[in-house]
Amino acid sequence: MRPAAGVKRSIAPHRTGKYFHGMKLPYPSAHDFPLILAPMAGVSEAPFRQICRAMGADVVLSEFLSSEAIRRRIRNTLEGAEFESCERPIGIQIYGADANAMAEAAALITAHYAPEFIDINFGCPVKKVVQRNGGSGCLRDMDLVERIIRAVIGATHLPVTVKTRSGWNDESRDPVSIALRMQDAGARAFTLHARTRTQMFSGKANWDEIARVVEALEIPVIGNGDIETAEDVVRLRAHTGCAGAMIGRGAFGNPWLFRDAQLLLAGGQRAPAPDAAERFGVALDHARLALRLQGDTRKTVIEFRKHFGWYTRGLHGASELRQRLFQVESMAEAEAIFLGYLDPLARVA
Repeated sequence: MRPAAGVKRSIAPHRTGKYFHGMKLPYPSAHDFPLILAPMAGVSEAPFRQICRAMGADVVLSEFLSSEAIRRRIRNTLEGAEFESCERPIGIQIYGADANAMAEAAALITAHYAPEFIDINFGCPVKKVVQRNGGSGCLRDMDLVERIIRAVIGATHLPVTVKTRSGWNDESRDPVSIALRMQDAGARAFTLHARTRTQMFSGKANWDEIARVVEALEIPVIGNGDIETAEDVVRLRAHTGCAGAMIGRGAFGNPWLFRDAQLLLAGGQRAPAPDAAERFGVALDHARLALRLQGDTRKTVIEFRKHFGWYTRGLHGASELRQRLFQVESMAEAEAIFLGYLDPLARVA
């Protein structure tokens, strides 16, 4: 039942008692329960990180970057580690299956980019990463996982954190044992996406597993998986007692999720949902950042089309709108399409 007009909806900020571990993360955050933008290939680039920070994300991470490409100074990969001061606090996430390469990459990132922390990816389920035993592929060899963590810690003075899944498959699913091994190796914070690698993004994330890991560890645990709304953030905190929430696909085209979650966590009311004009305005701000930071080129526009599609989800006539936006060759074309969409609405109003 919806609250009566003028009545402030109250959502408990967090669960109390033994299930809530108010642990401080090893990097700064404006809030006690930080909201973190997840590392996502082709999405968690500087333009989107800046949009999410402006909307209320406390911490952001880079896309996951190959340690081999970093050590070989591959330009495109090194560009993925670049950021502007407004994005701080930021973590650079690296992956790989060779401890020496991971250590070398961590040292280079520390010396040349100086983020607040370095995160190790043990969770990526993508085939091309896993085939080389990177990402969640490392979960098949926990001795290797420990060697990688210790090598990275030995190569940097920055805090080293980890992000992983609940296991390789259902047969080897044991997130508490995985978490304890990573903690013992020296990880300063632990993020769990509560699915196995073989699940990919299917099924449901098992938040009970996050709660069990919170109980078992002495370092902060960040919950991840199936956070689609601001209310999900509040439920995750209450259900698991985790120290923060990492938001991934739920933020696609919806950076307002961070704003709304911050409001609910503070005991306030959710802000009104953005209308079409606000969505288009933020989409164009995002697009202009992409042109400035990634180059005013056709490649930038083509790669940005997916964002236009996400910003229009749920709007009247969204399917036809997306078809047109997926063909734009310039940001000016997209702006014209948005104006054309809004004009009939303005006339009706």
